[in-house]
Amino acid sequence: MTRPVVVAIVGPTAAGKSDLAIRLAVSLGGEVISVDSRLLYRGMDIGTAKPSVADRARVPHHLIDIADPDEMWSLARFQQAVRRAIEDVGDRGRLPILVGGTGQYMRGVLEGWAPPPPADAQVRARLEAEARRGGAAALVRRLEQVDPASAEAIDPRNVRRVIRALEIFEATGVPASRQRGRAPPPFRALRVGWTRPRPELYARIDARIDDMIRLGLVDEVRGLLARGYARDLPSMSAIGYREIAAHLAGEITLDEAIRRMRQATRRFVRRQGNWFRADDPSIRWFTAGPEAVAEVERWIREETAPPSRQAS
Repeated sequence: MTRPVVVAIVGPTAAGKSDLAIRLAVSLGGEVISVDSRLLYRGMDIGTAKPSVADRARVPHHLIDIADPDEMWSLARFQQAVRRAIEDVGDRGRLPILVGGTGQYMRGVLEGWAPPPPADAQVRARLEAEARRGGAAALVRRLEQVDPASAEAIDPRNVRRVIRALEIFEATGVPASRQRGRAPPPFRALRVGWTRPRPELYARIDARIDDMIRLGLVDEVRGLLARGYARDLPSMSAIGYREIAAHLAGEITLDEAIRRMRQATRRFVRRQGNWFRADDPSIRWFTAGPEAVAEVERWIREETAPPSRQAS
């Protein structure tokens, strides 16, 4: 029995993955499934560059605006939600198109990662207390020693994920990066790498951040804080939200917040390269442009054609 096919669009932030996904969905009869840990959250629209209401009316999108900012989503929970969405889209004869910049989540789905060990409340509480007393820097250095692969992939300012990786190591004695059991997923994935030259990418990042400020990111963050969503929530640690929250607390100027957003986004692009490498043979890479869009569409049509047509 032939396994169903999904398309997975990967690559750096601001490369235009969402626009490509929408164009492919229109031309190929698909629906978009977001594999982004921030687009889950209601009320976090501007700072996450969430697809517009018009785009979502044009093409069905899944796993967007399904949680409040104080809800916790583990990798295992996200994998289950993506699998259900893939099945739902496929059952209706549509092409599932996965897109998003959260490398851990995307690879977990595509490679069938087994859930990590359950949380150890005592170890976690101790590590959280250490972070409160002395900051996260010491925990990051410890993670670099015991699990350098996880340390490279995790934003050092994402204290929750640093603690989780250390918790897994302390509870099991095995680095988290080596505990990814795999079960083949029940689908075949066509992995589309979508990228741009680095100078162009950085220029798009700067323009996107300027647009976020113009469209009201400061008011969006102010509103989230006013509704009681604390700055230390994992959702509020997203780039843009943490910097603007610091500005609203009087800790930095708006210009400094913007500078930090640009700097953090560039670092994020480099970390994304650790999840999806240019030399990965499972990914077919394209440099963004009109001709590349047509080439991607042609390749997907060839790969999804019935066997008789592929052979002809």
